[in-house]
Amino acid sequence: MDKLCISRKFYKSPSNTNPALSNYFCADPLAIEYQGRLYVYGTNDNQQYEIQGDYGKNTYEKIKSLVCFSTDDMVNWTFHGLIDIEKIAPWALTSWAPAIIYRKEADGLTHFYLYFSNTGCGVGVLTATNPLGPWTSPLDHPLIVTGMKGIEEVPNPFDPGACIDDKGNAYLVFGGGIVQGHSEEMAGSVRIVKLGPDLISLDSDFVEIKAPYFFEASALNFINGTFVYTYNSNWQERKIWNYPVEKSSQCSMNYMTSKNPLDSDSWIYRGNYFKNPGDQGLNYSNNHTSLVKFNNQYYLFYHTLTLQEDTDTTGGFRSICVDKIEVDEESLEIKMCHGSRKGLAPIKNLNPFEKHSASTIHTSAEISFASKELGKEVAVCSENCGAWLSLKALDFAQGAKKIILEMDQNSKKEAFIEIRLDKVSAQPFMKVAVTSDLIICQELKEAIKGIHDLYFVFSKEGLVLKNWRFE
Repeated sequence: MDKLCISRKFYKSPSNTNPALSNYFCADPLAIEYQGRLYVYGTNDNQQYEIQGDYGKNTYEKIKSLVCFSTDDMVNWTFHGLIDIEKIAPWALTSWAPAIIYRKEADGLTHFYLYFSNTGCGVGVLTATNPLGPWTSPLDHPLIVTGMKGIEEVPNPFDPGACIDDKGNAYLVFGGGIVQGHSEEMAGSVRIVKLGPDLISLDSDFVEIKAPYFFEASALNFINGTFVYTYNSNWQERKIWNYPVEKSSQCSMNYMTSKNPLDSDSWIYRGNYFKNPGDQGLNYSNNHTSLVKFNNQYYLFYHTLTLQEDTDTTGGFRSICVDKIEVDEESLEIKMCHGSRKGLAPIKNLNPFEKHSASTIHTSAEISFASKELGKEVAVCSENCGAWLSLKALDFAQGAKKIILEMDQNSKKEAFIEIRLDKVSAQPFMKVAVTSDLIICQELKEAIKGIHDLYFVFSKEGLVLKNWRFE
């Protein structure tokens, strides 16, 4: 077996944990916690990238699916696949910027409600009883559309945010553009509405939230009895500023609070909490965040252009990142969050004795997803000799003695997968021969003990790995 030439085509350094996905463009994050895992959904920029090719610009109109991935340790991310909006909701024009709420209902099941931008023309809704679907369209039309009664003047009723309060009432917020007669300082296009008991209808008049220098990217949280509305401000200079807090920077993330969301005058502007990625050394782009509490820590998900820095494009294809953020639940003060390439340390170690999908990855080089159907196991495929993927902080405890790999039947034979520890440049700990067997078991010559990073290095292109575990 020849010595492998290790691929250097990685777009996320092994020393960094941002962006979350190392080989896939996605944006406009929404994160929810469910049963001890953090699920993240986003706009599928990769769909536009694949259609437009190397020289294309991200103009968004080809995006008709949403991305889903998850973690329980904040550094190893499982790519679950795509929500195929074009198939599920053929009435939809595009799908951007998801928002999700969920609750347990009378049938004993937890029901999930996913709201998404149907271009700039409105908001659609999907439902499921599992965060991985299957998702269905309960309506044969959008929930919100341009020109509907009560929002005739709102140019772009898109970018939804949603939350459920402690009484079980649900609210939807959205908006975009400048209402005729309004200004860049007060666009007048943000609207909030109470959702009906079924969460797929409307149960109040539309109410304006008077958000200074509003642009897009609405989101809604409910924290300690208070509604927290967040949004992306516009690119205009702040020539007028009549608020008792520091002037916000251009295209930054801002927030407002209220205890009575349908009272327009109750909303108080509180400041900005995340500057434009370009102001933080991460390249200028639009801005969109998701605030979520997980394991008693608040995290801010956001998108940047960092993944395309070393790729073959400068077309504006975004990737989702995450860092810690401080939120005072008593005062509702949100401290300024600083985006980074370095990202987070793992909050727990990965158990190598459980079966893991091969689509669980920290970072990778020349690895693609062989399948993308949500709800089914997603395999990975090597694109070249020396392709690799890695995982962080596996706890092998007193020793792993055997590895079990499940391969796809189409994987090429007379090949092997190297197992390396801690660095991709390390000497191979073992080589696993790819045979005609779909399940490959191989004893380790020496037990792996303690905590290590793990690397799978592929000897040929076209090797398809489905899952793995140690014994």
